[in-house]
Amino acid sequence: MRALPIAVAILGLTLASCSKPAEEAKAPESAEAPEAAEAPEAEEAEEVTEAQKAALVAALPAPYNGGDIAHGKQLFAVCKACHTLVEGGANMTGPNLWGVFGRKVAASTGFNYSDGMKAATFSWDAAQMDKWIEKPSAMITGTKMTYAGMKAPQDRIDLIAYLQSETSAPKE
Repeated sequence: MRALPIAVAILGLTLASCSKPAEEAKAPESAEAPEAAEAPEAEEAEEVTEAQKAALVAALPAPYNGGDIAHGKQLFAVCKACHTLVEGGANMTGPNLWGVFGRKVAASTGFNYSDGMKAATFSWDAAQMDKWIEKPSAMITGTKMTYAGMKAPQDRIDLIAYLQSETSAPKE
């Protein structure tokens, strides 16, 4: 039965590669190129280290602070068909998840939430996320999220650890 998670991961990677824009063709270099062509590229956001990610996960309450980030990343392959994780990332079928922990439910800017989500009054934490991932339709009546849920508690713990490590700014 290990073939199913591998197939899901491959499908997720395939979908992700389909949504990436094609690399733009580079203009030929010449001595007469305008100065603007020589301008340095914009600085990229600083890469979060593995130690910083581990610290973010360690800050979660038990049992989530013992989650396996690498396994959670594999599980997220299904989620990334609908969600992005990066700061400033686009909303897709589902909302961008950057900064989700501590954020009020249905508060991602620019996303059209269901009435059930809009009526909810909690903020996302590990325990709420666990209930949501287990079975979204049981937690919020009328949700637009079609995901059936994740039964295995350890899988949910690992996915939450991964989400915490990827959607939160590291503590200085």
